[in-house]
Amino acid sequence: MEFIIEEGKQLHEDCSTLIMPALSIGNVGQLALDLLVSSTKAQRIGHLDDPYVLPCVGNDAYGPIPCGELALPLEAYDSPANAITLVQQRSPVVQGMMLQFAKNLANFAAASGTKHIVLLSGLDFGRWQGIDTSSVLQTYYLSSTNSDGSDDYCEKLGWKRLQEYNPAQRSWKYLSALAEGNATGENRLPFEDELEEEDYYPSLPFAALFSCFKAKGLKVTCLLCYCSEGDNIPDAFHLAEAACKLLGLSPDNFHGDEGKWLIPFSWKTVYGPPPDMSIF
Repeated sequence: MEFIIEEGKQLHEDCSTLIMPALSIGNVGQLALDLLVSSTKAQRIGHLDDPYVLPCVGNDAYGPIPCGELALPLEAYDSPANAITLVQQRSPVVQGMMLQFAKNLANFAAASGTKHIVLLSGLDFGRWQGIDTSSVLQTYYLSSTNSDGSDDYCEKLGWKRLQEYNPAQRSWKYLSALAEGNATGENRLPFEDELEEEDYYPSLPFAALFSCFKAKGLKVTCLLCYCSEGDNIPDAFHLAEAACKLLGLSPDNFHGDEGKWLIPFSWKTVYGPPPDMSIF
């Protein structure tokens, strides 16, 4: 993975926290990153080039006035005022290469002086076990602070540890061994026809990223919410607000209307134009 910095830009030493999405259902992590980049007025400082991320290109996602800047698959933004770096991922990883991509990203984070990584991702609502209709937007977390994935600070915020995380379970154990470079044939991942329900969560992108960042000795916190495909903008707000709570940031100090959230320009067409009301 190569970091290409833009002319006249630099990584700020104060930005020791990295926030990025883990691609999953509903693109909730990516939408939350868009919201954070737009609202903090973070400046793009460069992009990451990785052979395992599919190429894509598009219009500038944040500027209402065309300025000739193209959106790329992996972009890095800095917000020194909030001491954060944000990495937006716009295209998926090549099939079968998620772990290698996660290792490359962990190497970049460690080399750039990152101390804390916050991963934002959605989980399949259809697999939610303890459904509580009174708290549909409950935040779940997974942290490297303790071996069981728990974190006292996250608990104080009222969040629930992802109960499906079990470091002793075969897939989580093998994923950790791969991230640390200690995998053997004896503790291999199960074949597809051998997969069980408990093997599902370790197969998701956030699990590979979590394991590789952790193997590098970096603090990593996954913020997760259950969702379905569709209009996931409320879920994006939920995860963005959770990230702010975790890091002690106040959206009231952002640059949007009434000093809060600033809706990304690209959201105007994210779900297409409104329906023609004459058909009703």
